[in-house]
Amino acid sequence: MPEGDTVWNTARVLERALVGDVLTGSDFRVPRLATADLTGWTVAESASRGKHLLLRLTRDGEKPLTLHSHLRMDGAWRSFAPGERWGGKPAHLIRVVLRTARSVAVGYHLHDVTLVLTAEEESLVGHLGPDLLGDDWDPAEAARRLAARPAVTIAEALLDQRNLAGVGNLYKAETMFLRGLWPWTPVAEVPDLVAVATLAQKLVASNKGRWTQSTTGSLRRGETTYVYGRRAQPCRRCGTAVRMAEQAERVTYWCPRCQPEKPAGA
Repeated sequence: MPEGDTVWNTARVLERALVGDVLTGSDFRVPRLATADLTGWTVAESASRGKHLLLRLTRDGEKPLTLHSHLRMDGAWRSFAPGERWGGKPAHLIRVVLRTARSVAVGYHLHDVTLVLTAEEESLVGHLGPDLLGDDWDPAEAARRLAARPAVTIAEALLDQRNLAGVGNLYKAETMFLRGLWPWTPVAEVPDLVAVATLAQKLVASNKGRWTQSTTGSLRRGETTYVYGRRAQPCRRCGTAVRMAEQAERVTYWCPRCQPEKPAGA
């Protein structure tokens, strides 16, 4: 599942493939952009904002445009050389194709594909909290936003992109484990929200530039996480079986000993 680091890495893929080049063709396989043609536009920048991808385009005499896309659970961008066979995902999942003289960028199963004036980008991403991998990262502001809804569980609050942009289910679970937080703890009862936000950012940032996501420091298969994806396996700290449960339509992993539920009134 794409999280902030995956989206950041994807932006770098598009940056290497497209930035600085003039588009020689475009193909949009989404109804709202079926007639759009970006031929002749220059790709000026490839950026990420939380889990959102922003391709910024310029053309003489025209107002700059931004091509926005969201990967959600299963989206991906791939780049290929002209004439190279497109592989990796079925052709029926293709939503966008962008061509230049030296590369072809193919977007598979993309969501929320939109073309807007760059000056209006905020209408798409302005609601997001501080970006864990962006220049606007501010742990104090992230903590303030988390604290604004004190009754919400810390697990739900970390996934709310309005609080901090870029945390997904993996980093949610790993952050809570490392802070010793029971997933159903109300935000009001979480000590040091700044430290929680700081740790989440550190974990996400540690995987910039690589596709293997690790929070343990190991890149070996089966050793990359503490609790995420490890239901019924022994906790790496105490040996207790890791648990998994549904929480707010998502799956949560935790160690019941390292992340104990506080007794009522404690």
